[in-house]
Amino acid sequence: MPMAISAKTCPVPCNRREFLRAGLSAFGTLSLPGLLHLRAASNATTASATTTSARERTAVIIVWLRGGCSHLDTFDPKPDAPSEYRGPFVPVATRTPGLRVTELLPRLANISDRYAVLRSMAHTGGGHPAGSLQVLSGDPDAADKLKPVYPDFMSVAHYLRSDPGRRLPNYVGVNPIINYDSFTIAGPGYLGPSYEPFRVTGDPSSPSFAVPNIGLDGPGQESQLRERVRLRNGLDTLRRDLDRSGAMQAMDAFEAQALNLLTSPDARRAFDLSLEPERVRDRYGRNAWGQQCLMARRLVEAGVEIVTTTFDGPLCGRVANWDDHAVNHHVFEALQFRAPYFDQAVSALIEDVYARGLDRRVLVVVTGEFGRTPRISYVASSGGGVASAPEGTVQPGRDHWPRANSMIWAGGGIATSQVIGSTDRRGEDVVSRRVGPQDVLATIYRHLGIDYENVAIRDFSGRPVPIVTSGRAISELSG
Repeated sequence: MPMAISAKTCPVPCNRREFLRAGLSAFGTLSLPGLLHLRAASNATTASATTTSARERTAVIIVWLRGGCSHLDTFDPKPDAPSEYRGPFVPVATRTPGLRVTELLPRLANISDRYAVLRSMAHTGGGHPAGSLQVLSGDPDAADKLKPVYPDFMSVAHYLRSDPGRRLPNYVGVNPIINYDSFTIAGPGYLGPSYEPFRVTGDPSSPSFAVPNIGLDGPGQESQLRERVRLRNGLDTLRRDLDRSGAMQAMDAFEAQALNLLTSPDARRAFDLSLEPERVRDRYGRNAWGQQCLMARRLVEAGVEIVTTTFDGPLCGRVANWDDHAVNHHVFEALQFRAPYFDQAVSALIEDVYARGLDRRVLVVVTGEFGRTPRISYVASSGGGVASAPEGTVQPGRDHWPRANSMIWAGGGIATSQVIGSTDRRGEDVVSRRVGPQDVLATIYRHLGIDYENVAIRDFSGRPVPIVTSGRAISELSG
């Protein structure tokens, strides 16, 4: 079973570990060797999995719309619905026969031959935590939980594809998917915290932005770090003859990996957006979402296999997410405000994946936890600000709607320029090709070369839990 994170899982004596911790803490590497050690130890106990070879490794980028995006006002417009359902935005034609999107997304409309729209995603999780857990981990429970019961698919893929010899983290969250308010909506669950993402926080469009724990600031720091490691190695020789289990030798390997991550020029370059041409940075958008997507592309190009990036914060409007209840936002003003940033960033990412020859190896999925209510509600605003009228002003909104949602799929060698599934004339319910979270997970696992039909991972009790229990990979997305 996956090993619990505790001192008992590491054979290295605590006093030595504390010494290493003190020696390396100035460089922000408090526990990286230990995490790498725990990761390898837990891999030794996992069920065998069928994965691709290192030469064929695929990758996935998840663009997460925290709060849930209105499907009617983006990729599933209903211009013929009654006025209490349809929004104010005009549908426009795309390059894909039968696909219209709203006027808010002109760039994406122009490259629709590079992606597929899934209009028939549905589940039973009506709250943000439950909806997120269903989409990200396949949890079938409709009730909200404070934290996940099952590991999310990112952690599972990270666990099954982990490689101690890597110079880059295998799973990176660029503004990662972690919480919704006080609820934890994603995480490794019983796999343990060593399978959490390497977290990149802050605004990558800011001139002062920096990624901690990747690379060193200059040759002086690297020299100091290597001197500390040399000193520790010298002290270790005093006890090496006493080490009968090989634990110290194994720990040396994990410390070397941590040192590689700190000193590797490849790692530093992968996160350094200043190495991109100015015109490329401009094309993605000189804002948080644009530069998050650019970093995601750089990371998969450098060899990172799982990247998530969350679109939230100031670019969403007053409450900093896509949860467009009338108490939070004027839903249509909010969509109009954030759409240019979204349209530019996502279209640039998709275009770049194809232009740089990554389109078979890298899968891009854009989604939130659910759609929004087709029927427009009118409630008094709880406060004024960007995309919200002053407090007490009645304004339109759309509420949670797990019965229908649209997702965007690009790259990954999939069949693009198509629409999969449909909803009824008011956008309330799926009427053809209903797809659930388990199907979505199966599709992503298939792309990552993971045998989702046969792989199971043991939970805390030692019970083998299948990574997919009822889903099938979406056949229409086969390349």
